Amino acid sequence: MKQASVSGLEGVVAAETKIGLVDGEIGQLVYRGHYARRLAVSRSFEETAYLLWYGALPGKEQLTAFKARLAKHRKLTPELRRLMDAIPEETPPMSAAMSVVAALQGSEGMTAWPPSAEQAERLTAVLPVIVAYRHHLQNGTEYPEQAAETDHVAHYLHLLFGRPAWAPHVRAMNAYMVLAMEHGLNASTFAARVVASTGSDIHSAVGAAIGAMKGPLHGGAPSGVIKLLEEIGSKDNAEPYMRSLLERGERLMGFGHRIYKTSDPRAEALREVTAGLAKDDPWLDLAQHAEREAIRLLEEYKPGRKLFTNVEFYAAAVMRAVRMPPVLFTPTFTAARVVGWTAHVLEQSQHNRIFRPQSVYIGPAPSGD
Repeated sequence: MKQASVSGLEGVVAAETKIGLVDGEIGQLVYRGHYARRLAVSRSFEETAYLLWYGALPGKEQLTAFKARLAKHRKLTPELRRLMDAIPEETPPMSAAMSVVAALQGSEGMTAWPPSAEQAERLTAVLPVIVAYRHHLQNGTEYPEQAAETDHVAHYLHLLFGRPAWAPHVRAMNAYMVLAMEHGLNASTFAARVVASTGSDIHSAVGAAIGAMKGPLHGGAPSGVIKLLEEIGSKDNAEPYMRSLLERGERLMGFGHRIYKTSDPRAEALREVTAGLAKDDPWLDLAQHAEREAIRLLEEYKPGRKLFTNVEFYAAAVMRAVRMPPVLFTPTFTAARVVGWTAHVLEQSQHNRIFRPQSVYIGPAPSGD
C-alpha cells in the first residue's frame, strides 16, 4: 500500500516531552512551564540547566551545591589532555569535541544505562573547557589553568580569553546560552533521542547530537549576519545598503524563521538584554539600528510575509560584541545545547521505546527474473 511521504518529517509527532514547548504561531518558547525569554533575562545558566534536568528551579542551597558540582567537573584529566594534544591540528573544533566526548565515558567509569543527571552535569561542565583548551591549542596561545569565576558563563569566557570578562558581556552571553539550551525536537536533539532509545550511553547520544549540530543546515555559525552588519558599517549606510539588497532580490540575513511566524521570543530576550549595552558598545548600537531599518524595509518590500528578527541576528551581535572568534560560534552553541540534549536523553530513558520509523520504497519494481 502506498503511503504518504513527509519530507523531513515535518509535522510528524515523534515524542511526548515535558521539557520544552516551541509554538511558532504565537511566538512562544517554554522551558518546563517557564517562558524562556524571562529565564534569559532573570536567571543564570546554572538555574536554567537545573530546571531542565530536575523539573524545578533550584533553591538557594540547591543552587550553591549545584554550582560546586559543576566546578568540580571542569578539570581536565591528564588523559584527556593527552587525547586532545594527539588530535590532528587541522581537525575542526566540533569534530574534536565528538572524539573527546566519546572518550569521557571510559574515563568516568559510569554504567551505560540508564543515563543519570550526574552524567549530564559532568558533560555540561566539561564541554566548555574542552572547547577552550582546543582553541588555545590550535592558536598556540596559553590555556589559563585557573579561572577564579564560579559562574559557568563567566568561567567559560575567562578560559577563552585568558582574563575576566566585562560583566555586561557575561550577562549577554548568559542570556544567549540560556536561550540556546533547548528548542524542541530539532535535528540534534532528535539524533540524541534516537541513539538513547537504543539503550546506548549518554556520551554516544551527545556525540551523535554534536555530529548533527556541526552540519551547516542546523548549527551553522551566524556568519551571514556578521557579514551583513560589517558591510553596512555605519548607521547612515544601513537603510541604503539593505534597500539595495532587497532591490536585487537578496535575503537580509537574520530575519525570518522556519518555525516562528511571529517575533522570535529568543530575539526579543536578547534585544532586551543588549539594550543597555548599546550605548557602550558601537557594534550592538549598529545592530539595533540595523534591525529597526530592516523590519521597516521588509514590511515595505515583502508585505504580509511575517519576516521578523530571528535569534541568529542577536546571537551574531552578542558573539561579535564579546569578540568571540567565528570558529567558536557553533561550539559555543553546542556548549549550551548540551543541557537540552541531556535532558531529552534522561527523559527518553524513563519511558523508552526504540525509534523505528518506516520508509517508503520508491525504487524500481522487480523485473521478474
